[in-house]
Amino acid sequence: MTLDDLETIIASRKLADPESSWTAKLLSKGVDKCAEKFGEEAVEAIIDAVKGDKEGLTSEAADVLYHLMVMLAAAEVPLSDVMAVLDKRQSQSGIAEKASR
Repeated sequence: MTLDDLETIIASRKLADPESSWTAKLLSKGVDKCAEKFGEEAVEAIIDAVKGDKEGLTSEAADVLYHLMVMLAAAEVPLSDVMAVLDKRQSQSGIAEKASR
């Protein structure tokens, strides 16, 4: 599965019944709830990374990616826009890019 595939699946769930789909339920609660869930999953990933729990981190990283994609969908930010920013950043060093912000 690619992130593009995940984006397509999440988009298809926007119209699903919130009682039958976790994704639809999250999306029905709006950007704030989606962002909150993303933050919770990110913290859990950080904790597993610090603990050196590779299996836990792997699982939490999947949750982070999923919840990031749900948050982007709720905010109506297409993955292609995020990828375009990454492509642009690739043309310069990370230090120079960070200094330009």
